[in-house]
Amino acid sequence: MEITEIIKESFIFPANNLKALAIYIAITFVMGILVAGGIFSALGIQNSALYGILSFILFIIAVLVGFILSGYEIDIIKTGIDLEDLAPDFDWKADLIRGIKAIIVAIVYFIIPAIITLIVAFITNVPGNFVNVVQYVNQTAVNTNGTVVANSVLEMVPKSVMSGLVGSISITLLVAAVLFIIFSFIQVMANSRLANTDSLGEALNIPEAVKDISRIGVGKVLATLILVFIVSLVIGAILSAVYQQVPQLSILNIIVTPYLMFFTNRATGLLYSDIA
Repeated sequence: MEITEIIKESFIFPANNLKALAIYIAITFVMGILVAGGIFSALGIQNSALYGILSFILFIIAVLVGFILSGYEIDIIKTGIDLEDLAPDFDWKADLIRGIKAIIVAIVYFIIPAIITLIVAFITNVPGNFVNVVQYVNQTAVNTNGTVVANSVLEMVPKSVMSGLVGSISITLLVAAVLFIIFSFIQVMANSRLANTDSLGEALNIPEAVKDISRIGVGKVLATLILVFIVSLVIGAILSAVYQQVPQLSILNIIVTPYLMFFTNRATGLLYSDIA
């Protein structure tokens, strides 16, 4: 399927499945109420242990509902892979299990770049450079009895020490940005593999997930996912401008966010259908 067809078909998919979209919105709304209820209950912990128990129960239920929604998102990817026009029905048990698998996939695919980023931070000596700056700041505060403002204190830190910290942090952030972007693309393939096989093992097969990008075509994968991101970004920017003029309309996010979720996952499935 051509990229333009993927974007067009994915964008109208939610509109052609309003019943499924409405159910998803309703469940999302319920999860929001559960989270809000948990927060308000937590605020009452000092008054009664009962509030603490209630807050814990509400948060647990909210997490389970979140898993179900995540599992359903994988189901939508599957409809794209199978080129089905109708959105799937909710299967609470299956979606819960699939959602747990999706969360595990997300953790694995993002913990890897996180660990590498930490290693880079230590290699570039971010902790050591930070300690050096703090020591100069503390010494300056002691010498001036704490009367120097923050900007002046930082100016008293030797440029070589400050540049060491800035340089190490810059390198670490650059590496982190590149790694997280790369693994985000790979995770899209992992979610598609999960949708296609319902196998956690297949989804966690990172080498094969990387190969899937090559099988589809690196250019096509990048172009499609970037276009999906741009479409979502443009819609978000337009709505933000509208909300600034009419704040009350921000309630539309209850509909728009799920709509874009359907759109994004449908596009992912259609993209992966080339090799399924």
